Amino acid sequence: MVLAAALTAFLAPQAQAAGSTFPTPTGQKPTGATIKVPAGTPYDGGMKRFYGTGNLGSGGQNEGQDPIFQLADGATLKNVVLGAPAADGVHCLGTCTLTNVWWEDVGEDAATFKGSSSSQTMTINGGGARKASDKVFQHNGPGTMIIRNFQVDDFGKLYRSCGNCKTQHKRHVVLENITAFSPGKSLVGINTNYGDTARFSKITIVGDSSKKIAICEKYKGVTSGEPTKIGSGPDSTNCLYKTSDVTYR
Repeated sequence: MVLAAALTAFLAPQAQAAGSTFPTPTGQKPTGATIKVPAGTPYDGGMKRFYGTGNLGSGGQNEGQDPIFQLADGATLKNVVLGAPAADGVHCLGTCTLTNVWWEDVGEDAATFKGSSSSQTMTINGGGARKASDKVFQHNGPGTMIIRNFQVDDFGKLYRSCGNCKTQHKRHVVLENITAFSPGKSLVGINTNYGDTARFSKITIVGDSSKKIAICEKYKGVTSGEPTKIGSGPDSTNCLYKTSDVTYR
């Protein structure tokens, strides 16, 4: 029994390190209608778990779902856990900030960046997402998305610049201090034909010894139909990183 207990104690830290670590919610907040967050006073969820009910509770992957949260231009959302079903997560209608927001089971997308200004910025600082069968962050409008101090686990793409929006834009994404846990398909997908850029620093990928997770995938975006993948990997124009910016463990 003593040996078994010692073995359990020895293995426990290794087991924890093999996957992402999420916070324990402080309570439950069923949500049947989109919560609209105005600019000004930040919306502090107090680390409660928000999940969809009624029209927000289908748990499906169909496009066009309503979000749990809609952030106005200039709004801030912080200290929120999104549980399942999470509908279409968070919609940002302009410059916005998401601080310490966690997605336990990503619905259609975790968050979508909309808006219409090339100077707008969506900043995700802290938090994490897991169980994203498709995308975590979807970038539909113009501007820049910044993702820092974030962890992602069991995902399709961490970020995707919209491949077939009816109105296309030049988009930019900056990833800093990201930890990605396998399984996953790619960190970023951008449209090089529209001048998109992706910058990477302090990227750590865990459990992917064969390096199957792509860092930066390049597409030819379209306004109808499906985009075409045209390459991947670093360059001096669109996918901006060096091999030293990515660590495997």
